[in-house]
This record gives sequence, C-alpha cells and structure tokens, in this order.
Amino acid sequence: MDVKNLTLTEFITKPITVGPNTSLMKTRESILKNKVKRVIIVDKKKPIGIITEKDLAKKIYELGTKPITSVKAKDFKPRKLFVLTKENNVKECAKLMKKHRISVVIILNKDKTLKGIVTKTNLVKAFLTKGSDARKVSEIMKSKIITSAPSDPILHVESLLLKYGISRIIIKRNQKPVGIITFRDFVPAKIPQWIAESADPKEVQEYKFKKGLEEKHSNQMSYLFPFHATDIMATNPITVEADKDVKFAITKMIKYDISGLPVVKNGKLVGIITKSDIVNTLAN
Repeated sequence: MDVKNLTLTEFITKPITVGPNTSLMKTRESILKNKVKRVIIVDKKKPIGIITEKDLAKKIYELGTKPITSVKAKDFKPRKLFVLTKENNVKECAKLMKKHRISVVIILNKDKTLKGIVTKTNLVKAFLTKGSDARKVSEIMKSKIITSAPSDPILHVESLLLKYGISRIIIKRNQKPVGIITFRDFVPAKIPQWIAESADPKEVQEYKFKKGLEEKHSNQMSYLFPFHATDIMATNPITVEADKDVKFAITKMIKYDISGLPVVKNGKLVGIITKSDIVNTLAN
C-alpha cells in the first residue's frame, strides 16, 4: 500500500501539554526539558492553543518592563488549530501542513478531546519506513536559500528568520556551510537577559518586527551588536550530498534530531533539504 494512503493511527504521538494558567517560565522549562518544539495548551482535556519556540522568543522580547512571571500560557496570541482524526490518511495530513505551512496537526477524539498530534517528523518517519519512492536529495531540495556570515549580528540573523518565515539560517564562509542558527538558539535566557540589561525592549521590538535592518537604524542601535552569529550558532553542521537518496537524508535528520540539512556538492553549499520538503512530496 502507498504510504500516502495509510491512516494516521500509527503515526500519532502524545504531546507535552500545559494548562491555560501555566506561567511563561514553566512553559519554557517544559520545552527545554523535553526537547520539543511546541507545547499544546489544554483546558478540560480539550486543545485550545499551541505555543512554539518562536512564540516564546517573541513573547520574551515583547515583555518590556513586565515581570516574566506575570505571563501565562493563555496570554499568548491564539493561533488557529488544524485538526484531523485518526481515520484521516497521511496524504490528507501532508496536504493540510503544506497548504497552511504548519508543522503539527491536532488529532481529536470523537468527543473533541485531545488524542494526540501528528508532526512533520512523524510523516517523515512514515516516508522512511513505509515509503517505496527512491528519490535523490537534488530532486526535492531548495536551491534558493537564505544565509548569513559568521560576523553578522545576532539580531540581523533573527530578523532574517522572521522576515522570510523560515526556521533556520545557514552560516557560510567561502561558499561552505560552517554553522546553523535556529529559533531554538534564541530561547535560552542568556540572550533576552542581555537585551534587557543593555537595550530598550520597545526599541528592540520595533527594530525586529517593523523596520528590519536599515543602515540608519543599525547605526542608532550599534550598541545592540556585540554578539554575532559565531556566538550562538551550532558549528560543524551535519550536511548531505546532493546525489544521496532522500531516505539517507531523513536518517541523518532523525539521528541528529534536526529538521533540515545543508546540501553540498564537492563541499560547496548548493541547497537545503528540510522535513517540509519531504512532507510536500507526500501531499502530491
């Protein structure tokens, strides 16, 4: 049977959940402790929201002078929940993820309570273990990628993540990938604490979410840039050759618990392959 036609039953996983009144600090601890990218907000066993790493990073910057202990899970901006049941199949789930650019689908019981979730990782594993397609990385990778240099300020790197709605930035030097920065690198407290100590939070928020990096603005905020990409990036990134099988790339993603791989040819960066690219193939 084609993997696309399999029901979601065997791919459902149990998520980490928090209540509506769980503090931002406890929510952050849950994400870091469990090494997950999101938590589900549940009220009376029914899902009412999702908080991601990206949400945490944005909320911490938005706090201003408010104490971090004052923020609860219910204070995060609500987002639409996309739901299916265990009877839906892999292709339907993949199409939903592709259409709405989401990484998780909520699975409900008949009484609308939370049964579990299906993530991109679950679908990628389905492709690996159940799929019969033999495809090269070069066939589904993206050749147009957003990159930064090791010397770029961390706020510039984060502004690129936000501007292009992507999850990772490849740091390259001499056309070779030397590091990766994801939103997870902005969640640890050291960066928000540094911002709070050295900058006006409102000015930082305006810079990041409205104006972006402009020459005049960066000159005014030069005191915000003592940290650069090299200070927080993961070095020696795991890469994959363009002529390798997609399943080889998936195996690397699972082994190293990462969602995307720089694609190289003769050591030079030529693209990137992510779990999203693989899910998109299941949607077609």
